[in-house]
Amino acid sequence: MLKTDVLIIGSGIAGAVTALQLARNPQRQIVMLTRATDPHESNTSYAQGGIIGRGPNDDATLLFNDILSAGAGASEPRAARLLSEEGPALLSQILIERAGVQFDLDEKGELTYGKEAAHSRRRILHVGDGTGKAIIRGLMASLQQLPNVTILPETTAVDLLTFPHHSLNPLETYEPVACHGVYAFDQREQTIHRYLAQFIVLATGGLGQIYQNTTNPVGARGDGLAMAHRAGARIANAEYVQFHPTSLAVPGARGFLISEAVRGEGAVLLTPEGRAFMADYDSVWKDLAARDVVARAIHHQMEIHGYPYVLLDLASKMEAAAIRERFPNIYAKCLQVGVDITAEPIPVVPAAHYFCGGILVDLWGRSNIANLYAAGEVTCTGVHGANRLASTSLLEGLVWGQRVAENVEAAFKLGNLLPTPGWDEVPPWDESDLTTESDPALIQGDMQTIQNIMWHYVG
Repeated sequence: MLKTDVLIIGSGIAGAVTALQLARNPQRQIVMLTRATDPHESNTSYAQGGIIGRGPNDDATLLFNDILSAGAGASEPRAARLLSEEGPALLSQILIERAGVQFDLDEKGELTYGKEAAHSRRRILHVGDGTGKAIIRGLMASLQQLPNVTILPETTAVDLLTFPHHSLNPLETYEPVACHGVYAFDQREQTIHRYLAQFIVLATGGLGQIYQNTTNPVGARGDGLAMAHRAGARIANAEYVQFHPTSLAVPGARGFLISEAVRGEGAVLLTPEGRAFMADYDSVWKDLAARDVVARAIHHQMEIHGYPYVLLDLASKMEAAAIRERFPNIYAKCLQVGVDITAEPIPVVPAAHYFCGGILVDLWGRSNIANLYAAGEVTCTGVHGANRLASTSLLEGLVWGQRVAENVEAAFKLGNLLPTPGWDEVPPWDESDLTTESDPALIQGDMQTIQNIMWHYVG
C-alpha cells in the first residue's frame, strides 16, 4: 500500500513531462508506475521520425492549418491551435534546456529541420532516426535525479480505484464519481496492491497490440483506456485508428516502423514491378500525402493486384553514406533481415500505429471523473481528429503533460481537493470469485483471435 500526492501511470513522454514539471515544487511527492522492467520502455522510445519544432519560414498558423487539413475536418480547433502556439516553445524549454536532448545540427551548428508527409514546411526536429529514444533518455535522466519522484517498474495498473464503485461506505453511492488511486499488480511479488493519491494521471499510451500487424511494442494493449472506460470516463473518436503506411514486411520478421522521414527525404513507393503509384491517389502531395491517404493507397494496390507488399525505394534517391548517417537504426534493422536499404527497396505494408481517439479530456487534461487526468496517446484532446499529422504525437504528449502538471499544481495551491480516503475505506483486491488459474496458452489464443478480428474487420 502506498499513498502519494500525484500518481502517474505510464513512463512515456506524457507521463515523464508531467512528473518533471510537478517536481519543480520540492514539497510535491510524485509516484510513477510502469509495467516495464526498464522505465525507458514505452511507445515514446519507438518514435523514429521526430517532433515538431518551429522551422524556417514557419509559424503557428501554418502548423495549425496543416493539423486541421490532416485531421479531415474532425480536429478540435482550440486544441490544435493550442498545440501549434505552445508546442515549439515548450520543446525548447523542457526537452532542450531541462532534459538536455541534443537534436541533430547542421554544419553551422544550427538545428536541422526535416520534412514529413502533409507538412507545408520543414519543421521536424530529430535525433537520427531514434528521436523518441533520445527524448525519453533525457527525461528519465532528469527524473532519476529528483528526490521527490519515485519510479516503480514492473508494476501494472489493473483497475482505477473509484468511489462509489470501490467504496466500503454505502452512502458514497449518492456522490459523484471520483478517482482516488489504482489497484496495481507487482510483477515481482505477484500481488495486487492499493495505491492512493490526491490526483491520478493516466499516460498509458495506445492500443496497437490488439491488431495483428502493428508498429507498437508489446505493452500497447489499451490497458489505460479499458480502465478509464470501466470507471465511467468518456471515450471519444475510438473509430479513428491510424495505420502507418510503411511497416517492414519480411516473412518471419516482426513488424518494424519505416519512418515517414524516409519519404520526407525523397523515397518513393513502388509496386513490385517498379511502378510509382501515389500520383494516382494524390497528384499534389504524392508520396508525401497524409498517412490515411497513403495507407489506403497501399492497401488498394495490394487488394486489386494481390501483392503481399509494396516497395519503398530510398536507395535510388539518396547516397548510401547519407542513408546510413540519417537512418542508422532503420538501416541496421533491415540489414538484420536481409534488406540493404542502401542498395534495394524496402518491402512495406500498412500497420496499426496510433490511436487518435481516447479518454476525452479538456485543454488541461481533465477527464469527466474528478481527480482523474490523462495525457498522451491514451487521450482524445481533439488535436488529431480523424487522422494524425506526422510527428504531432510527441508534441501533444509534451504540451498536455505540461498543462496537466500546471493545473494539478494550481489545484493544490488553491486547496481544491477532495478528501483522500483512508486505508480502512478502501477494500483490498478481491479474487475470491476465481475458481481456477488462467491457462496462459488459452489467454494467448484469445489474444490472437482478438488481433485477427480487429485486423480484418475493424480498420
